[in-house]
Amino acid sequence: MDDYRALANLIFSYAALVDAGDFAGVGELFAHGSFVGSGGSSFGAAAVERMLRETVIVYEDGTPRTKHVTTNVAVEVTGSTATSSAYFTVLQAVPGLPLQTIAAGRYADRCAARGGQWHFTERRVTVDLVGDISHHLRPKGA
Repeated sequence: MDDYRALANLIFSYAALVDAGDFAGVGELFAHGSFVGSGGSSFGAAAVERMLRETVIVYEDGTPRTKHVTTNVAVEVTGSTATSSAYFTVLQAVPGLPLQTIAAGRYADRCAARGGQWHFTERRVTVDLVGDISHHLRPKGA
């Protein structure tokens, strides 16, 4: 698999793991990297997993009832490092509420290859548009 496809798969795997409620799997994507968002910065698998478990609401089916749609993926590879950017849109459907868009924004990623595998060294998340996230994220301090 070429580097561009492998990096795109890494970017898309984040969305699939979050939507599946597999926060340990998401954490593993950041075993050698940091996740930076509006709630601060987390480094390493355990810290990223903990951050998600503490902030994302999970429903009876074990998922946050979301679909992250990732588009406009752009990747630049320089040897064993890469940068990428992408847009995301988060959809959510929970019991009693219709399917709705709850957030949209951008990812700015830095990645590195280690042992032939690409991994995140940094993901910066910028949320540009926010809808009703009250069924997705716990209130701060809750």
